[in-house]
Amino acid sequence: MDSGAIAYVRQQKALGLGHAVWCARRLLGDEPFAVLLPDDVIAAEKPCLQQMVEAYAETGGNMVATMEVPMDKASSYGVLDISEDMGSIVKARGMVEKPKREDAPSNLAVIGRYILTPQVMENLHARKVGAGGEIQLTDAIAQEIVNSDNVYGFRFRGQRFDCGSKAGFLQATVAFGLARDDLNEEFAQYLGEIVAMRQAAE
Repeated sequence: MDSGAIAYVRQQKALGLGHAVWCARRLLGDEPFAVLLPDDVIAAEKPCLQQMVEAYAETGGNMVATMEVPMDKASSYGVLDISEDMGSIVKARGMVEKPKREDAPSNLAVIGRYILTPQVMENLHARKVGAGGEIQLTDAIAQEIVNSDNVYGFRFRGQRFDCGSKAGFLQATVAFGLARDDLNEEFAQYLGEIVAMRQAAE
């Protein structure tokens, strides 16, 4: 595919994130590839994926973006079990998809940015069903820990918004609005007025 070209494929059935990635296999060839989940919006001075590409140059292998979450929220994420903590980069010895709180190996959650090797796509080709009866990308990545011991987590610098929820979408809208020089003053004034009106009504 030419540089700058855009192509898309449709996932005909909702069989999981791993299946959705697998549907793009013919576009990727035998090259490392990035996966970006649009419901994870990250505000950062340097884009999260750019940070990861720079870290990936040091490690190779497979890399997932990570952030620390409260243990009672771990069941909403894929969670890393780490063998080595090198600061912004951690080495994974396991991954668990949406574990119960008591089963979570850490509070280091996988966020929707990935740099993956073609071997992960090969693992997805087996179409193994995992948590929730779906084909999980996490399982295909975890298989590379067993096969090659080359999976890393990256603690990105920035603020993540969960735009898969209504509240997260609104929080992102406010944060990005206030970050704009051409909008922040007027927008902040409006938000202040809304808060004041609500407080007065209580």
